[in-house]
Amino acid sequence: MYQAKLQEENGEDFGKTTCTSEVQAAFILSSFVTFFSGLIILFLCRFLWRIIKKGGNFQGTGFVLDFLSSGSFHSSTLRRLYFYGVFRDRIEMLLSAQTFVGQVLVILVFVLSIGSLIIYFINSTDPVGSCSSYEDKTIPVDLIFNAFFSFYFGLRFLAADDKIKFWLEMNSIVDIFTIPPTFISYYLKSNWLGLRFLRALRLLELPRILQILQAIKTSNSVKFSKLLSIALSTWFTAAGFIHLVENFGDPWLKGRNSQNITYFESIYLVMATTSTVGFGDVVAKTSLGRTFIMFFTLGSLILFANYIPEMVELFANKRKYTSSYEVVKGKKFIVVCGNITVDSVTAFLRNFLRHRSGEINTEIVFLGEVTPSLELETIFKCYLAYTTFISGSALKWEDLRRVAVESAEACLIIANPLCSDLHAEDTSNIMRVLSIKNYYPKTRVIIQILQSHNKDFLPKIPSWNWSTGDNIICFAELKLGFMAQGCLVPGLCTFLTSLFVEQNKKISPKQTWQKYFLNSLKNKILTQRLSDDFAGMSFPEVSRLCFVKMNLMLIAIEYKSLFQSGYCGLILNPPAQIKLRKNTLGFFIAESPKEVKRALFYCATCHSDVYNPELIEKCDCKSKSRHHLSERYLNAEINLLSIMIVPIANSKYKFLLRHAVPCPLWTLPGNTEQESDKLDGSGMFHWCKAVPLEMVTLKRSEKSKHDFRNHIIACIFGDAHTALMGLRNFVMPLRASNYTRQELKDIVFLGSLDYMQKEWRFLRNFPHIYILPGSALYPADLQALNIEKCSMCAILAPSSKPSSSQTLVDTETIMATLNIGSLRIVPSTEKHSTKEVCLLDFRDSCGKSKYRRIPTLTELKNPSNIHFIEQIGGLEGNFTGTSLHLSASFSTGAVFSGNFLDSLLATAFYNYHVLELLQMLVTGGVSSQMELQLDKEKFTGLTDSYSTYSSGRMRCKLGLLSLEQTILSDIQPRTTFGQLFCGSLDCLGILCVGLYRMIDEEAHNPEHKRGVFVITRPANDLKLLPSDLVFCAIPFSTVCEKRGGDSSQPIHKVQNIVSRESSMNANLSYPTAVDPVSESTPQKLFSSVQSMEVKPSFFSETQQATPTLSFRLSTDTKANEIVKENEKENMKETLKENAP
Repeated sequence: MYQAKLQEENGEDFGKTTCTSEVQAAFILSSFVTFFSGLIILFLCRFLWRIIKKGGNFQGTGFVLDFLSSGSFHSSTLRRLYFYGVFRDRIEMLLSAQTFVGQVLVILVFVLSIGSLIIYFINSTDPVGSCSSYEDKTIPVDLIFNAFFSFYFGLRFLAADDKIKFWLEMNSIVDIFTIPPTFISYYLKSNWLGLRFLRALRLLELPRILQILQAIKTSNSVKFSKLLSIALSTWFTAAGFIHLVENFGDPWLKGRNSQNITYFESIYLVMATTSTVGFGDVVAKTSLGRTFIMFFTLGSLILFANYIPEMVELFANKRKYTSSYEVVKGKKFIVVCGNITVDSVTAFLRNFLRHRSGEINTEIVFLGEVTPSLELETIFKCYLAYTTFISGSALKWEDLRRVAVESAEACLIIANPLCSDLHAEDTSNIMRVLSIKNYYPKTRVIIQILQSHNKDFLPKIPSWNWSTGDNIICFAELKLGFMAQGCLVPGLCTFLTSLFVEQNKKISPKQTWQKYFLNSLKNKILTQRLSDDFAGMSFPEVSRLCFVKMNLMLIAIEYKSLFQSGYCGLILNPPAQIKLRKNTLGFFIAESPKEVKRALFYCATCHSDVYNPELIEKCDCKSKSRHHLSERYLNAEINLLSIMIVPIANSKYKFLLRHAVPCPLWTLPGNTEQESDKLDGSGMFHWCKAVPLEMVTLKRSEKSKHDFRNHIIACIFGDAHTALMGLRNFVMPLRASNYTRQELKDIVFLGSLDYMQKEWRFLRNFPHIYILPGSALYPADLQALNIEKCSMCAILAPSSKPSSSQTLVDTETIMATLNIGSLRIVPSTEKHSTKEVCLLDFRDSCGKSKYRRIPTLTELKNPSNIHFIEQIGGLEGNFTGTSLHLSASFSTGAVFSGNFLDSLLATAFYNYHVLELLQMLVTGGVSSQMELQLDKEKFTGLTDSYSTYSSGRMRCKLGLLSLEQTILSDIQPRTTFGQLFCGSLDCLGILCVGLYRMIDEEAHNPEHKRGVFVITRPANDLKLLPSDLVFCAIPFSTVCEKRGGDSSQPIHKVQNIVSRESSMNANLSYPTAVDPVSESTPQKLFSSVQSMEVKPSFFSETQQATPTLSFRLSTDTKANEIVKENEKENMKETLKENAP
C-alpha cells in the first residue's frame, strides 16, 4: 500500500498512525463475527427449546426433564418468570416513550446517534488508511456514546418477544456493526473509520422524535419529515460506503486501484447518481464501488422520481394552501366548507355556475380540512377564475379569519349523504355553524342536514336568523316528502323534480313522447316581482293574463299579511278574494329568467294591444301608480280574513309538530265524534291520540281482519341498529289537513318491527297507520297487505352502510322492486270510485293487457343504478346510456333519486324563495317563514295567535284529474291545454300545471306494457288526448268528482272558494286551438264559450269548512253586501283596463 508511506510521514504529527491490513480486518471482522455468531446462538437456543418442549410429551426421557419438572425447580422458575415479566413490561413502557422518562431516553439515544455521526464526519477528513490515537479528544467521547448505545441495545433485547426478529431489525444492525469496533479500538488504543457511517441510518427515527417533541402535528408535516429522513439517511449511508471502498481499494488487488476521495466528494457522487446526471469529474474506480453504483442507480430512480417531487409538492402546497384569502373591495365571494371531495365539488360547481352562466361575479372559496388530491386540484385549475382553495377547518377561528368569513356573502356547508354515520355528519356540520356564528354572528349560513330531527338544533343558536337568509336544506325531509307526494299523486315527484334538474346533454329524441318529455325538462321554477299594474287584481286574473299575453304560467305569490306584522307567506293558487299588491313576488314555471321579466315590464297602458310576448319590454310610461286600488283590495282582504282567520290557542305548535305530539285544537263537524276531523295545534295535519305500537301491529295470519283498499304500502329496510330515516317526513304530507279525513289513505309499513319501534314515537299521533313485520323480499308478506289493491307501493332506500362499491348501496331496493314487479295482478271487477276507476284504467292500458302491474315508486341512492330498474320495468324506448332523469322509469314517475337535492344549495343562495316554495309543496305546507312568524309570536308573549289562509287547512292541494271523468269534462272548449288552463281557472279556480300522458306507440310495446310520462308546463297549443290526466292545484273545498247520472252515486256540488265575480269570468273566453297570441294576425283575447253552472258558495259553505270554535266572529250582513258590490266594481274596471 503505497499511500501508507505518505500517510506515515504526515500522520505522526497529528496523533495519526498507519492502519495495517490486520488492524482494519480486526475492526470489520468484529462486527461480522458479532452479527453472525449472535444469530447462530439465537437459532440454536430456539432449536433446543423446541426439542425440550417436544421431549415433554414423552415419559422417561432422562434426568434433565425430571429435574426440570421437579417442584423446587418449578417454583423458582415461576418466581423468575414473574419478575422477568414485570421487568419486561416496565422496559416496554420505557422504550415506547409512553412515560416522560421513556421519552427522554428515546430522544437522548437519537441525539447521541447524531453526535456520533458528526464525529464520523470530523474523522472522515483524515485518510481512510490512518488510525486515530487516543490523543484525539473525539475518540473517548465516541466511546462513551457507544457504551450508552450498548446499554440501550441490551434493554431492547430483553424487551423483544422474538429475539431473532429483533436481531435482524434495522436499528439492531446499526448497533451491531458500529458498537463492537469501538471496544476493539479501546483494546488497540487506536480507532479506524470502518463502518461507522451506518450510524446515519438512525436518521430514520427523525419523524418519531419530532412527534414526541410535538414539533409536527399535521399529516403533511409528518409525511414530509418521513420523506426527508429517508432521503438524508440514504445519501449519507451510500456516501460512506463509497468513501470506504474507494479509499481502501478492492481487497483482492491489495488496494492498487484505490483513490484518495473525501467524504464530501462521495456525497457529490451520490447526489449526481441520484439525479441521473453524471458529470464525470468524480467517478468510482474500484470494482466494489462500481457494482454498488449500478444497484444504487436503480434505487435512486425510485428515490428521485417519487420522494423528491413529493417533498417539493408538500412543501409548496403547505405554503400555497395555508395562506390567507385576500379580500378585494367590490368583489363578492362565498365560503364553502364541510364535505370537500371530488364529487361534491364537481356537483356544486355545476349547479352554482349554471344559474347565471356568463355572469358569475362571485368567487368561491373552499375551506377544506384535507389537502386536495391531484384530481381535485385539476378541477380547481379548470375553474381557476371562480375558485380558491384554502386548507383549514371551520371549527377554528384562525382559519375562519384566513378566509375572511366576516366579509363573505354567505357560508355554505356541504354534507355527505352517502356517509355511514348520518348523525355524526350532522353534528359535525352543526358545530361548524356554531363556530361560524360565534366568530361573526351576522354571517349568512346555508347548511345541508341529513336527518330531520337534527335541524331543530339550528334555530336554537342565538344568532340564527331566517330573515337574513339563514336556511336549512334537510335531505330526509325533502326526499321523503317527494316520495310521499308521488304516493298521493302518481308522477308528481317526477313533475316536481324535473323543475330542478338541469339537462345539459344534447339528446335526439326518437319517439314523440320523448320529445314532449325533453321539452318539459327545460322548465324551471323562477321568481319575479310583478308589475304594479297588477295591484288590485285577483290571482286568477293575473295568472290568466300572464298565460295568454306573456306565455307565462304563474302558480303562486308571496303574500304579506296586513294583520300579522312582518309575516310573509307563500300561497299556491290563492282565491279571487286575495288581491295583489305592489311589488308582489310571483312564482312562475318558465324556461328562462328573460321570459319572466315580462311580468315586471307589463304596462296596462302600453301593452294592452300587444299580442306578441317578445314585444313586452320595459316602457317609459310613468303613470303606473294605482293608489286608487289600495282601498279596494284592502276591503276585500278584510272580508276574506274576517271569515278565514281561525284562532290558535298555542303558538308553540312548531315544536309540538316536530315531536309528533301535537294537541288537538279544532274539529270539523261530522256525523259522530269519531268521524270528526281532529287537527294538530297548527291546523296543518290530521291528529289523533297516541296509539300504542301493539294496536297497529298486524299479523300475516290475520289477513281477513284488515281488508285494505286503495292504501299506500311503504317498504322499509333496517333493524334495531340502523340510523333513523325520519319516516315522520313521509307521513306528514300524507296526513296534511287540506285533505279531508275521508280522503286519507291507510299507510302500511312493511319492515322490521325493531326498527319501527324507534320510529313509532314520531308517528303515534297520526291516524290510520299500520305496521306489518316482514320484508318486501317475501311475496307472502306483500300478499298479506292486499298489494293488488294498493294505490302505490313505495320502496324506501335504507340508511347508508359501509360498502366496497357504490353500486351495492341500492341492492335491497332493487331486489324488492324486482320481487314486486314480478307479481301479475288480474284486474278486479269490483266497483271503484270515479277517481280509482280513472287511475286503474290508465294503468291497465285501457283493458288491453290481461294483467296489470303493481304501481311502485322506488328510491335510489345511486342514480347510476337506474339501468337495473329499467330492465325490471319492461318499458322500451328509453334514452340508452343516459342519466336517471332521462330514463323511461323517471319520466313515468316509477323511480326517484335525491341526488338532485345538491343543486338546492346554490338555489338557496341565489333565490331562497324557490326553496321556500319547494318546501311548502313537498312537506305539506310547513315553511321557514311560518316558523319565523311563530317564533316572533312566542317571544312577544302572545297568548292567542291566528292562522291565516296560507297557514290553515284551507289551502290548495295538488291532484291528478281526468279530462273525462271529473269536473274538467264540463270545460268547453278544451281541445288544447291553453283552453283547459283558462277554463278551469275561470270557472273552477283550478290551476292546471302539467299532464300525465299515456305512451301510445304500441309498436314499441308488443306486450302492451304501455306506460305514462310527465309533461311539465305543456305548450299553450298542445292538443289534449281523451286519456290525459292533468296535474292541478285544487282549492280545498272543491269536489272534483263529476256529477254522474247513476242514481246510486251521490250528487256532488262544486264547492269553490271564489267570489261572485268569478261567475262573470264564466262569460269570458278561452284560447282557441291555435296560438292565442299571433304576431301577424291579432285576434281577440277572449272568445265565447259555454258557461259552466257553478254555484259560488264562499259564504254558504264556509260553515262546513271552517273549524268549530269556542267563539265565532260576528259578521255584519250589510257590510258583506257592500264588500260584494265593491268587488263587482273592481272586476268591471279591471276588465275595461285589460280589454284589447
